[in-house]
Amino acid sequence: MAGCAFCEIVAGRAPATIKRETPASVVIVPLAPVTDGHVLVIPRQHVADAATDPRVSADTMLDAAQYARDHYSQFNIITSAGEAASQSVFHLHLHVVPRAVNDMLMERRLQEVLHQ
Repeated sequence: MAGCAFCEIVAGRAPATIKRETPASVVIVPLAPVTDGHVLVIPRQHVADAATDPRVSADTMLDAAQYARDHYSQFNIITSAGEAASQSVFHLHLHVVPRAVNDMLMERRLQEVLHQ
């Protein structure tokens, strides 16, 4: 889709640190990872969000779960649908965020929000 940053990455026309490629998706490092190992799983097919095409969403989730299983023992897999849900790039993507006990991720995020 014209003007979509993730479509540009998937097509190889924009730079990204690619960690894995599958027939259905590309796994990249986000510009501002919240933890070491945080990645985005982006479907090759442009769909706006998880509700747009459930088959694409399922394939992307499968790739995210396999990546997480292969790299981490504890993690979150997160996606947002719509501006009110904090979606900022309107091309489906799943965040795979490695977690650790006492990693303070939620506390750090709360502090960021409070200081905006």
